[in-house]
Amino acid sequence: MNIQEEMRAKLTKAFEPELLDVINESHRHAGHAGDDGSGESHWQIRISATPFAGQSRVGRERAIHTALGADIIGRIHALAIAFV
Repeated sequence: MNIQEEMRAKLTKAFEPELLDVINESHRHAGHAGDDGSGESHWQIRISATPFAGQSRVGRERAIHTALGADIIGRIHALAIAFV
């Protein structure tokens, strides 16, 4: 399973989102700081899920990081999160 599939599986399990896009943006950062050459260093998540209702942006971002876990967070350089 690649990182994109792992992220999708963990976020789906944790939040049962109505909308979830896990977008690999690594190609846009090739040769930049943090590009490790893996093609899986820069990501964007677009998510809408009922469990985020009433949470602050910081709380929602912490929940995403917790759901992804240290293993995934440790393997990527950048993660942009859009709550839609």
